[in-house]
Amino acid sequence: MTFKAALAMTWVVFFVCDTLVNQKFTSFVNKKFSVVHHELNHLFMNEKLEFAARLREAMTRAGYMARPSVLEREFNTRYWGAPVTLQAVSRWLNGQAIPAQDKVQVLAEWLKIEPQILRFGSQVVLSVQEHRQRWEDKLTYLERETVDAYLQLPAQQRKVVREVILTFAKVYREGEAESVTPKA
Repeated sequence: MTFKAALAMTWVVFFVCDTLVNQKFTSFVNKKFSVVHHELNHLFMNEKLEFAARLREAMTRAGYMARPSVLEREFNTRYWGAPVTLQAVSRWLNGQAIPAQDKVQVLAEWLKIEPQILRFGSQVVLSVQEHRQRWEDKLTYLERETVDAYLQLPAQQRKVVREVILTFAKVYREGEAESVTPKA
């Protein structure tokens, strides 16, 4: 076999191997992306369905039938933008879409419900309130004073202070983990 033939054969083998590896890699990435995309889509679909359930419940509580024609009529009489179609409100009620925030605001005012509860549910609002309450209950006057001073620092200095605090916290957690771990 001549040098040129060997070189050509090597190039063909390399090309075939490279193509196979790329195909397997592409297949692998597509499968993983498909799973992630499916999970994200599933989560977002649940969010849409949950919004639809909250919207139907709010309409019922306000004394309206949870029907697209009722929603279209009542919404469009209150909304100053372009009127929404029957198809659009049907998608809201059937869990296929979530309206934009300006429309959620109009729906909430009409149905006498907090916009964040209509959009995200009461659990999210309660969770935020509980977190805020824990924050307020745990801080002493000196800690609040420290936080206020921190917030008045320029961004670059806040970054340094944050890194120092996170380093101290990490060392502390690691020290606690070592004291809990039994020694052999």
